[in-house]
Amino acid sequence: MSQLVLMMSVSLDGYFEGPDGDLGWQLVDDQLHEHFNHRLEAMSGFLDGRVTYQLMADYWPTADRDPAATPPMVEFSRIWRDMPKTVFSRTLTHADWNTTIVRTVDPHAINALKAASATDLAVGGAVLATEMRRLDLIDEYSLYVHPVILGHGRPLFPPSDTRTDVVLAETHTFESGVTMLRYLRR
Repeated sequence: MSQLVLMMSVSLDGYFEGPDGDLGWQLVDDQLHEHFNHRLEAMSGFLDGRVTYQLMADYWPTADRDPAATPPMVEFSRIWRDMPKTVFSRTLTHADWNTTIVRTVDPHAINALKAASATDLAVGGAVLATEMRRLDLIDEYSLYVHPVILGHGRPLFPPSDTRTDVVLAETHTFESGVTMLRYLRR
């Protein structure tokens, strides 16, 4: 059975988004982008919340035509366009780029999707990740800790009554100082 993998960038103090939705603090250089591409191109699909899907759909389908795009960005544009995507949204009425809209997070449907997938599935979006964590569906947490303390913003893991025990499976520090902490659900 495939695994649900959450890959998220966070500040040292646990925020995935700075004040006013700021993501400019993230240090995604070519090395880190190539790492993301390598991991994501092997996935069977992307499971995204509406906000994440719309942010991606606003840029990545045509990013390879941007003269300023780096080779890893051009590669990810192709990966994103071609990858089957499921967007979880109660309000979205239309989605392009090989995307299926699903209204609710149904654990039985998620487990059936995992069982039918040849490789792992990537979870994108903090709100979706919170719900999937609450339902104990996430199998792997790959956190990319950026060397910055934001002070405030939106925490990746808001307060919750749900406890999730994990075990550290891998660490890697990139040249930028970003450190990947890869945890598996116990």
